[in-house]
Amino acid sequence: MDNDTAAIATFWQDEVDGRLEYLSDNAHRLLSVKILFGTSESMSSPPQIFDDRRRLALRRRSASMTNAERPLWKHLADDIAERLALVTRNFENILLIGPAHAELATIFLGQSVRLVSLALDDDGSSREDLIDLDDASFDLVICIGTLDSLNDLPGGLIKLRRLLRPDGLFLGCMFAAGTLAALKRAMQFADGGRATPHVHPQVDLRSAADLLARAGFALPVADIDTVQISYGDWRTLLSDIRVHGLGNAMAGPRHFLGKDYAARLDAAWDSMRKGVGKVPETITWVNFSGWAPSIGQPQAAKRGSGAISLATLLDKSGT
Repeated sequence: MDNDTAAIATFWQDEVDGRLEYLSDNAHRLLSVKILFGTSESMSSPPQIFDDRRRLALRRRSASMTNAERPLWKHLADDIAERLALVTRNFENILLIGPAHAELATIFLGQSVRLVSLALDDDGSSREDLIDLDDASFDLVICIGTLDSLNDLPGGLIKLRRLLRPDGLFLGCMFAAGTLAALKRAMQFADGGRATPHVHPQVDLRSAADLLARAGFALPVADIDTVQISYGDWRTLLSDIRVHGLGNAMAGPRHFLGKDYAARLDAAWDSMRKGVGKVPETITWVNFSGWAPSIGQPQAAKRGSGAISLATLLDKSGT
């Protein structure tokens, strides 16, 4: 493999590694402390896990694509539309955050609403970490494709809650544990005997619900969704990742993985092929929803307050 090919293989590897490892072990411990003890507002300087310039470069490439070329964003936007259809109230001031804002905007075509999209400024700078908007400005905030790369996720959720008017709704999603599991296995094989981490301790369902509660949302709900796509070549998978702007935005240096890394990754991918000659890949995400607190808002029942236990109900039904 010549130097140019090796450099390209390294670039692709870095693109995916950063997507999978956006939190180091130390950063994860800091995040856990903030979640458990509610210190996200008091910690003045969160760890700088991501490089804004790298993230901006990824988003610029993705922004040049059409909606049809970004099927994952379209899928998630359609899911948001279905969830909104179940909400029996009208929204007039709506904020769309993240690289999927164009797909999300199609939900509101023909409606008399005020839409504000927050992804890239006209000068190309990223504003997703520094949401410079007035509190209580919106009655609906939707955030897709950017929560994963916030340096201060608990603090970001607090800011999102403050942007909402009383009884305003927040909807969002972020990729969760189990995402790109096949690619992870292939990379572990290609790494050989080297102890190279590829997946950070990603947010799971319980942690997601805790994050919403700690951020002050009322009636917080978090659920998991999964989609599986089969790929004949890992390069096609990496191309899809780039199209959606989901590459390596991690701060820090890049490391050369060896001239034969791409060949080792080819061998690993070949060993994982199923009968159809393709490797099934999984994408898992957590869906968030929460309301800004408001007087007269329904309250969730306290744990243990039920008059009849689930075990009793199941016993009566004969299950």
